[in-house]
Amino acid sequence: MKVLVIGGGGREHAICWKLAQSPRVTELVCAPGNAGIAETARCVDIGVMDFEKMADFAKKEAFDLVVVGPDDPLAAGIVDVLEEAGLRVFGPRKNAAILEGSKAFSKDLMKKYGIPTAAYETFDTPEAALAYLETAKVPVVLKADGLALGKGVLICNTREEAREGVKTLMLDKQFGRAGDRIVVEEFLTGREVSVLSFVDGKTIKIMTSAQDHKRAKDGDEGLNTGGMGTFSPSPFYTPETHAFCREHIYQATVDAMRAEGREFKGIIFFGLMLTAEGPKVLEYNARFGDPETQVVLPRMKNDILDVFEACVDGTLDKVELEFADNAAVCVVLASDGYPEHYEKGFVIEGLENFKDKDGYWVFHAGSKFDAAGNIVTNGGRVLGVTATGKDLKEARKNAYAATEWVDFANKYMRHDIGKAIDEV
Repeated sequence: MKVLVIGGGGREHAICWKLAQSPRVTELVCAPGNAGIAETARCVDIGVMDFEKMADFAKKEAFDLVVVGPDDPLAAGIVDVLEEAGLRVFGPRKNAAILEGSKAFSKDLMKKYGIPTAAYETFDTPEAALAYLETAKVPVVLKADGLALGKGVLICNTREEAREGVKTLMLDKQFGRAGDRIVVEEFLTGREVSVLSFVDGKTIKIMTSAQDHKRAKDGDEGLNTGGMGTFSPSPFYTPETHAFCREHIYQATVDAMRAEGREFKGIIFFGLMLTAEGPKVLEYNARFGDPETQVVLPRMKNDILDVFEACVDGTLDKVELEFADNAAVCVVLASDGYPEHYEKGFVIEGLENFKDKDGYWVFHAGSKFDAAGNIVTNGGRVLGVTATGKDLKEARKNAYAATEWVDFANKYMRHDIGKAIDEV
């Protein structure tokens, strides 16, 4: 089968790496891809938001399956455009991708169908939001309604921080149109857990759990980022938690979307908070998480092409997902200054150290080839160094050892990814 993967980050590198293992994949192409993906797939310079050009290319090349990675094209309806061109596509249509595309929609859906989540209010004007915040309980969470690269969430510990947050989102437009509407949400405490799932419209199959580290600096300090590292599985996600979530959150969400006439096919990522009152949904994503994908897929035993096709065809009930009885940790190597101001274009050295190393991977998030053919940094998050081990502590030790194998000017990372496992 000829397969096209849309995207060019660490998530798409992991997806391409996994697809390349399938004996059924005869040709693998990625648009636009990156320097790391180029080792696995033929990369084509088409932007993820250039729908017509992407559709023309995919139709001309007669791909058997198209896999959409990022959130922006999904929310904007790329699946609808590709399907109208006669292509088979893995990913939710626009009317289902709204599950991630609008925080207000997802919160209203959870309220309507009794899916556990934090109490909230939605506001379309800064004046109304500011008036509400005068009497709201703090800490409080402000969320841009639209997509904001995983960064449009502000945790405000004081009323003054909350007022400033409204200004940042709704007046200064730090995240553009995503902040035209905001959700003001109660602040929940507990352990955060990420749970990814495959969905075929009616059946949901849960992958292994993971936990992301969003803040830029050690100790969960600094600004929110797209993710500085992750580990899998989460030791805090117990069988009891899974049983509760399966009944009250996972299947309930799939059923709610069907009831709303928004059949969901693809990936639903559940961001959960394990509170004292039980698990609650923090957010939904309508695609693989990044960097969660980089620890989940290395542990997955299935041929991912089989699972993708089952989701498209509505036969996911016949698939049994299998994951290795091990653990994985991913440490993101970023450009110093991320997520605000950072330099690009530095040569990356040592990538060859990962070749033929069983249990070690380096997934490229922001890399490209320069004019001289060198692989150079091309983003805030540059690489995801992933390693497995018999347990989380061994995987963490292995991952941090592997971060020393590769280097570039301005290299920055957190040193406490997975440290929470020491508390178990």
